[in-house]
Amino acid sequence: MRTLRLVTTLAVAGLLAGGVALVAATPASAAAAVFSVTNNWGNGYQGQVTVTNDTSAPITSWRVEFDLPSSSTVSQSWNAQQTSSGSHYIFANLSWNGTLAAGASTAFGFLVNGSGTPVNCTVNGASCAGGPTPTTPPPTTPPPTTPPPTTGTPVERHGQLRVCGTTMCDKSGARVQLRGISSMWLNWETAPYAENLSALRWMRDNWNLQVIRAAMGVEPAGAYLSDPAKARAQVETIINNAVTAGVYVIVDWHAHEAQNNQSQAVAFFGDLARRYGNLPNVIWEPYNEPLQVSWTTVIKPYHQAVVSAIRAADPDNIIVLGTPTWSQDVDVAAASPVTGTNLMYTLHFYSCTHGASLRAKGDAAIRAGLALFVTEWGASNADGGLDGRACLPEAQSWIDWMKTNGISWTAWKLDVGTDTTNLLSPGAPVTGGWTNYLHGHAPFVVANMR
Repeated sequence: MRTLRLVTTLAVAGLLAGGVALVAATPASAAAAVFSVTNNWGNGYQGQVTVTNDTSAPITSWRVEFDLPSSSTVSQSWNAQQTSSGSHYIFANLSWNGTLAAGASTAFGFLVNGSGTPVNCTVNGASCAGGPTPTTPPPTTPPPTTPPPTTGTPVERHGQLRVCGTTMCDKSGARVQLRGISSMWLNWETAPYAENLSALRWMRDNWNLQVIRAAMGVEPAGAYLSDPAKARAQVETIINNAVTAGVYVIVDWHAHEAQNNQSQAVAFFGDLARRYGNLPNVIWEPYNEPLQVSWTTVIKPYHQAVVSAIRAADPDNIIVLGTPTWSQDVDVAAASPVTGTNLMYTLHFYSCTHGASLRAKGDAAIRAGLALFVTEWGASNADGGLDGRACLPEAQSWIDWMKTNGISWTAWKLDVGTDTTNLLSPGAPVTGGWTNYLHGHAPFVVANMR
């Protein structure tokens, strides 16, 4: 992380972790501001500014201003009221984060298209550099133009995965947090984005994708129950592409009432386990989102039947189990878990709808010993973002929580459309190369995969 400390009290300027410490004398109402680049993908980055009241009395407001080079623009921000004039950006507190007690802090974040970092910074009207406002940027190390080099594909690096305590570990016993994306319901996707090998390789190399989820619709018209040959062919194409590209793949029985079709699920997973269970790439997800039905009398017996069918042919690949109430009640599952090895439980969230109370359910499940895998999430309302709105501050809280707890995730969804969670904009080619086709919450998702 590159950090630039912008301090508004008298101190000595110096280098800080690849950035520059800038100081200035300010009135008592001033605050300190620390800028950091939290994610960088060469042609853009995710930035954060932490504002701290470093005076001895409370302050009731703060205002951070800076310029960006003309080649760079702020595309999204959160936890501050943003205004701009040309390349000059102003971030003012919101109603709930303006008052800071002595020593207290708050933060806001933003996404930048381009590699330019803030210059001409002020905090509550005082020059961060002290003296005359600088007219040229301080020298910085140019950001990388390509993702950091890695050795081999994700599967080459990590190999066979297993559950270790409440987290996931790789072949060497190191903790792993996989990050990737989910397909659209395969029966409803607008184009076969998830089935394209070139696109998968492009996401691996440009987004740092490590896992793709094949969301095979089951119940609707045109899905598995009405056209099993087509659905199976789509899933097997994604599995085979994942093997070629060296990424992990989640085989998702994307249903809401799977207990009504248990025999079909047992046959499906039993057959695929016999043919693909020897591969380290495959992760099984037998039930996407159960509705508000009983865990102990409905969902758990279903899982036991499907897990038994998988384990008859595949003794070790991870199985991710859906939980009640659209895969939210992981705490309920924790009270009576399924017996077996390498079992994880899924927790789904949409950040405009779900917040700290749902993370508390996750915390309770972890304390009870469950390993979690967030196989679906969005920075939107729970409907996938029909209103086009993104709730990035809460989404960042979820990202931070998953990172802290080593929880792997796949974001919803690889398709074109107006919903917030559609990752691609119209015209996106099926074969990848989507740098200029990101839509909705995609910049945020991609930034957090890198």
